[in-house]
Amino acid sequence: MPELGVQDHAAEPDDLRHLPVSALARVGPKLVERLERLGIRTVQDVLFHLPLRYQDRTRLTPLAEIRVGLETWVEGEIRDAAISYGRRRSLKVWIGDALGAGLLLRFFYFSPQQAAQFQSGERVRCYGEVRQGPQSLEMVHPEYRILSHTDTDAPLAAALTPIYPSTEGLQQTSWRSLTDQALALMARTAPTELLPPEILTALGLPTLTEALRVLHRPPLGTPLQDVTEGRHPACVRLAFEELVAHQVSLRRMRLEQRRIRAPVLAGDGRLRQQLRASLPFTLTASQERVVAEIAADLAQARPMQRLLQGDVGAGKTIVAALAALQALESGCQAALMAPTELLAEQHQRNLSGWLGALGLEPVWLAGRHKGREREERLTAIASGAARMIVGTHALLQDTVAFQDLGLVMIDEQHRFGVHQRLKLREKGGGVNGAPHQLIMTATPIPRSLAMTLYADLDLSVIDGLPPGRTPILTRAVPDTRRDEVIERVRQACLAGRQAYWVCTLIEESEMLECQAAEDTAQQLSACLTGLRVGLVHGRLKSQERDAVMAEFASGALDLLVATTVIEVGVDVPNASLMIIENPERLGLAQLHQLRGRVGRGVVESHCILLYHAPLSTIARERLGIIRDSTSGFEIAERDLAIRGAGEVLGTRQTGSVQFRIADPLRDQSLIAQAQRAADRLLVAYPELVMPLIERWLATRERYGGV
Repeated sequence: MPELGVQDHAAEPDDLRHLPVSALARVGPKLVERLERLGIRTVQDVLFHLPLRYQDRTRLTPLAEIRVGLETWVEGEIRDAAISYGRRRSLKVWIGDALGAGLLLRFFYFSPQQAAQFQSGERVRCYGEVRQGPQSLEMVHPEYRILSHTDTDAPLAAALTPIYPSTEGLQQTSWRSLTDQALALMARTAPTELLPPEILTALGLPTLTEALRVLHRPPLGTPLQDVTEGRHPACVRLAFEELVAHQVSLRRMRLEQRRIRAPVLAGDGRLRQQLRASLPFTLTASQERVVAEIAADLAQARPMQRLLQGDVGAGKTIVAALAALQALESGCQAALMAPTELLAEQHQRNLSGWLGALGLEPVWLAGRHKGREREERLTAIASGAARMIVGTHALLQDTVAFQDLGLVMIDEQHRFGVHQRLKLREKGGGVNGAPHQLIMTATPIPRSLAMTLYADLDLSVIDGLPPGRTPILTRAVPDTRRDEVIERVRQACLAGRQAYWVCTLIEESEMLECQAAEDTAQQLSACLTGLRVGLVHGRLKSQERDAVMAEFASGALDLLVATTVIEVGVDVPNASLMIIENPERLGLAQLHQLRGRVGRGVVESHCILLYHAPLSTIARERLGIIRDSTSGFEIAERDLAIRGAGEVLGTRQTGSVQFRIADPLRDQSLIAQAQRAADRLLVAYPELVMPLIERWLATRERYGGV
C-alpha cells in the first residue's frame, strides 16, 4: 500500500485543499459520490467534517455503577442465555459479576450460530447504551466480543471515539478510516493557517492543526463535556475562525454593494404629506425615527440594505408605505414581497386603503393569477403603469419584468432564502442601477444574532407599540377546564367582543389540522348556541377564506375557529380573547405572533393557553415565558436560548446562514472579536479573505453574489 494509505495521484499533498478524496485508500467512485452528497470533495473537507458527538470507549464501567442513558463498555460472566418467544422473538443473555450485579443483553436479530456463542461461564465484553427494561437494566443489540482466557485484559480505545454526521451507505468505520488517513497527511502537511499569528496569540488559541487533531481524536483525559458543549479551546479555535469567515464574507458583500449605483430617491414629499394628512393616527417616535433613517438611505446613490425589526403590531406596514411613496415620488416603482398569499393580501388591503385614496392603486401578483388576468398585470408592471406592486414568490418568476424598480421591500425575510432576496434585487438592474432594499420582520431577532447573521445590513428597530394598544394578559390553563374556557368565550361574546379559537396538531399534516379545526368548530357551535361561529383553515379556497374573514372583521361573526393560518393577516380591533389549544406544540415566536392578533383595540385583551397535561420541563418553561412576557425581543432571546438559532429563525431552508461549529448564542463573547479580526484581514491581509470564505462557505449559497 502506498505511504500513509494515499493512492498514487498526480496532485502532491502539499495543499490538502486541492487533494481529492479519491487520493485516499479504499475510496472508489461510489464512495466519492456518497461524500459528494455531504459537500466533501477534498482531504481538507474531510478534516473539517467534524464529529457530532463522542463515545467514551476508553474504560470499563463496573456493572454495579451502570445507570440508564450511559453508553459504556461493561464486562461480565454469562449466567444464562435463552430465546424468548413472546410478542416478539428475542435472544436474552444475562451477565453478572462477583458482586452480584447484573445486566440483560437483548437481541432481536440473531442467527443460530450467534445464539450458540453465549455459553454459561464464558466472559463477554459489550458496548452499548444502558436502558430500563421491563424487569431490569438492559442493553439492546450491544457490540460484544466473547473473551478467551488469554485476552481478559484486552486493550480498550486510547482516545474518545468520534461519531460523524453521515449519509446512506457510509458507516462510522469508514469515517474513522478516512479521518485516520487525513490526519496522517495533516501531520506531514499542515493545513494553511488563515488567521494571522497576531490574532491567534492575542486570544490564546491553539493552531488549526492542534485543534483538528484534538477534535477528531480527543486523547485520554480530554473533558468530554467541554468538547461536546463547545467550550474546549479546540472548539473555540474553529468556532472563532468560522465566525471570522462569516463576518469577512458579509463585510466584503457590504463593500461590494457600496460600489454599486442605485437610483437617488429623494422625492419631493408631496405624496407622503398627503398620506400623513389622511391617517386617523400619528406615527410614534420610534416609527418617525425609522422613517427618517430609511428616507436618508433612499436619498443616497448607493443601495440601501436595511433590516427593519418591529414587534407584532408595531406598525411596520405604514413605515413601508411611506418608503414606497418616496420611491414613487422619484419616478421609480416599488415592490413588496411576502412569503404567503395571506400576508400579501393583508399588505395589499392596507396599501390599497392608504395609497388608493392618492390615486395609486397597488397591483397584486400571486400564483393564483392565471391567463388574461395575469398577462394584464405583467404588462402593467413591465410598462411602468403599475407603480406599486405587491406579491408573493410569484414576483421572482422570469416572466416578471419591471420598468424601473427602485425599491424592494421583503416581509418576514427569514422565510426566503438569501438567493431569492438577491434575485428580486437583480430585477431592478436598469439604467439607474440596483434597487434599494428594505427587509422587514416581525420575528424579533436578538441583537447578538443580528450582529452575526446580518452584518451586511443596517438595523432599524421599532421598539414601541402604537398608542391605544393594551397589554395582553396571558394564562396557561389545562384542557381539563375546557368547559370553563368555553363559558368564558360565551361571556366575552355576549358582552359585544369577539374571540379566536386556534387549533394545532402535532402531526405534520395540514389536512389533519384542518379536520381538527372543523371538528372543533362544530363542537363549539353546539355548545355556544346563539353565537355566530366561523371557520378558517389553509385548505379553504381563497374566496371562501376571504369571505369568512370579512365577516369576522365586520362583526358578523362572534367566534373565529382557525388553524395557525391566522398567525398573520388578520387585524380585528374588537377581538379581545384568544384561545390557543395545545400551545406546547408551537414555538415561542409563533405563540407570540398568534397572540398578537388580539390587543389591537382599547379594551383589555386576554390569551388563554389551553395545554394538555402532563407538560415536559421544557414545555412548562416555554409556556411560563410566554405567560410572563409581552416583549417580543425578550421572548426571542429566551427562545434562542432554548431552541437555538436554527430553530428560531428557520435557517434550515435553502440559502439561509448555517454554522458548522459556531453557535451565535454560546459564542456571543467571540462575535465582537471576530468582527475586529475580519476588519483587520480586509485591510492588512486581503490575500487571506477568499481562501477563508472558500474554507467555510464554499458549499453554501453564495452571499451577495460575491
